[in-house]
Amino acid sequence: MIRLMTRTSVRDPILHSTPIAELRPTQMTVGYREVEAKRRRWREIDDKDRETFLGSHMIPVLLGPKKRRYVIDHHHLARALQEEGVARVFTTVVADLHHLDKDAFWVVADHRAWVHPYDADGVRRDVGDLPKRIEDLADDPFRSLAGELRRAGGFAKDTTPFSEFLWADFLRRHIKRKDVKQDFSDAMEEALALARSKAALYLPGWSGPHED
Repeated sequence: MIRLMTRTSVRDPILHSTPIAELRPTQMTVGYREVEAKRRRWREIDDKDRETFLGSHMIPVLLGPKKRRYVIDHHHLARALQEEGVARVFTTVVADLHHLDKDAFWVVADHRAWVHPYDADGVRRDVGDLPKRIEDLADDPFRSLAGELRRAGGFAKDTTPFSEFLWADFLRRHIKRKDVKQDFSDAMEEALALARSKAALYLPGWSGPHED
């Protein structure tokens, strides 16, 4: 366990070295293209700089029943590191809820927007259907499309919980899945046009044209 020193925090977050294999997801999917991009980024980091990278990319978790650690952000990074053979990451506990029973824990997590139990078709599932391991996260190609769309300036980064999932669901309703898988570049062009349309006005970070 190490303490990460930051100037902006009132209390310095306590980092715990945690096996990735013990982390529990709070969502059902990731974008595999996003995971692959993070894997490439990891390979570019010099060996001597990797621990510093991990220390500055701590995984926020909830401490749940049986003191299991539930990841509430950076699922893509955790999956990428695991696929790269990294055994442990640094985690920091956002909320200690280990004293709650399982049902109460998930009620709190749901109301605090700490869980997103939607499958690769955008359908809400029971929290009991959440994968138990990071390696069991399914692929949602629209999550990858939403991530690339944000990086391309299609929408602004926003503090709304699961904002990229909201964009992914929007894109899912307008673009065919097979088109995303068969020609990602063409799907991106379509996504950029959709992102600037009034149909996307309700979404967080919308950056379309505004009327006077």
